[in-house]
Parts: sequence; structure tokens; C-alpha cells
Amino acid sequence: MNATVDKKLFTVEEANQRLPLVRAIVGDIVELYGDVHDRRERLVKIRETRGGDEASGSGALYDEELSQIETDLDKDIARLEGFAEELRELGVELKDPATGLIDFRSLMDGREVYLCWKFGEDDIAFCPQPGRCRRRFNSRLDRITRAN
Repeated sequence: MNATVDKKLFTVEEANQRLPLVRAIVGDIVELYGDVHDRRERLVKIRETRGGDEASGSGALYDEELSQIETDLDKDIARLEGFAEELRELGVELKDPATGLIDFRSLMDGREVYLCWKFGEDDIAFCPQPGRCRRRFNSRLDRITRAN
């Protein structure tokens, strides 16, 4: 991956300009991730309960169907990876695919900070460090400048 893409720095205005596209991509991620997670859990439960079926010989009946489910899951996981790559190419870091939490890197007072956004929110939030977001706008956002 290109290091300049990894280290793109955004102003608040630039991050907000990207939000419509980011919102669409993250919406796809949240929806698909939830679906994949649910299907994967069901598949695990089926495999666990199937252990008894294999002893009776009836388990082979579902092998083809289970194989197709696994193939479909693999395709959807690849789609998720593609969505995450789209975000990376935009300079955006996906932090949580379940909730749609993302970061835009920025600079404030000469140090790197994060502009956070979570799917469903209207605005960008300021994060002094990853995982320490303040979910409301902060006057400190006014001091964030682009350094590159």
C-alpha cells in the first residue's frame, strides 16, 4: 500500500467534503458486515449440531449446501475487504465495521490527531487519540490544519 495514502491528513472541511462518499461506503460495510457475521454464526451452529448427524450418515446430505454457504461467505468477505480498500484509498481508516466507526487523520498544534465519524452521525468528531473520541464538535477543531 502507498505510504502517502496511509498518511493523508485532512482538514475538517476536507473530511466533511468526503463524508457523502464515505457515508455510502461505510453504509455498505455496516450492512454487509452484520449479514456476514450473522451467517457465519449460523454456519458454526449448524456445523456443531451436524457432528451428531455425521455419526448417523445423514450429514453428507447437507455438504453441498454448506459448501455453497461457505463460498458465498468468502465472496462477501472479499467484498468487505474491497470496501475497506476503497476507504484506505480515500485516506480513511476503518476502525469498526460493525458500527461504521472511521478516522480521518489530521494535524493540530503540530501533532497528529483524528477526526472521527460513526455511521449515522451528521458531523465529524475530534479524537486526540484513537479510541478517545469526543462525540461532539469541539472548539479545538478550528485549530486543525492540513500539513501536507
